[in-house]
Amino acid sequence: MFPVMPHQAVTSVTIPASDHAVRLRGLRKSFGSIVAVAGVDLDVADGEFFAMLGPSGSGKTTVLRMIAGFESPTGGTVELGGRDVTRLAPFERDVNTVFQDYALFPHMSVLENVEYGLRVKKVPKAERRARAMDALKSVRLDGFEKRRPAQLSGGQRQRVALARALVNRPRVLLLDEPLGALDLKLREEMQVELKAIQREVGITFLFVTHDQEEALTMSDRVAVFNQGVIEQVGTPAEIYERPATAFVAGFVGTSNLISGAAARTVLGKDGTFSVRPEKLRVVLGDSGDPDPVGSDEHSAEGTVSEVVYAGPATRFVVELDAGGRLIALQQNQEVSSMDVMGLRGHRVRLVWQRRHEFAITS
Repeated sequence: MFPVMPHQAVTSVTIPASDHAVRLRGLRKSFGSIVAVAGVDLDVADGEFFAMLGPSGSGKTTVLRMIAGFESPTGGTVELGGRDVTRLAPFERDVNTVFQDYALFPHMSVLENVEYGLRVKKVPKAERRARAMDALKSVRLDGFEKRRPAQLSGGQRQRVALARALVNRPRVLLLDEPLGALDLKLREEMQVELKAIQREVGITFLFVTHDQEEALTMSDRVAVFNQGVIEQVGTPAEIYERPATAFVAGFVGTSNLISGAAARTVLGKDGTFSVRPEKLRVVLGDSGDPDPVGSDEHSAEGTVSEVVYAGPATRFVVELDAGGRLIALQQNQEVSSMDVMGLRGHRVRLVWQRRHEFAITS
């Protein structure tokens, strides 16, 4: 059993003050009577791929905009590399931002797009050309410099926008849902690409997303936002395997909550507990196994109310005799859709190891 964690869980990684790329303290933002960010403390290390994850309206994008300087905080401070930049203009901050719509100039070539920021800064032509070519090479687009944005795929345009930001050599790269406009297959490919690029260039990436799988796949650490506060900060494994709150358990993946009378009957204790669907083993009531439960396991009996066949796996919704319901996810290693769809209405026993259940606070 995992220990109960506080509402805003501290990260398991202690970052020395000298190694902070981003440091937020008491950051708040109100729009009239609406509180968008309600006091956020956050440390992001140099060279880290850090995700800010949450649903729409949770405050994550507002925090990103305050770090970039596009929004002024109502209270609190923003530090970049140990420097207080709370009241500085965006161009005075050592950051660049990549947006979902890319904002490329359609009349310019790929190379001209990447060079643009350096040209505005009056960087000499030879230097900006060399830096732009290096940036294109880092995102694997060398050879594309003469093309126009309209001649590129969505993923290639996304990488041009990334190169345009990287060419300025910022301390922190801010990414505001940059993959949101891509189709699923390209999105998955770009997740791998972005992570590889971040490793190569070594720049801190601060990534905003509402996609749980995206955050877990790409990030070194994740902050889960909800209603203007951070519910939990941790590695993807910590966030998924040991969610601190009911919100994190439900938002990051699918989770089963056991509480009240069901917790007392099934687990023998009071409180709210969660176990992930893939941790449950489904044992048919007529399997002939008189006692499939080990000493290090818990179990609950019930009736299958719904079966969802999803190719590689099947999701079973089980109404428990003790009250409530649990969802079990079982890999289809030796069964077909016809096999599993016929289990609706059957009696089953769900079995899981005690170490896979955890207490949550709220």
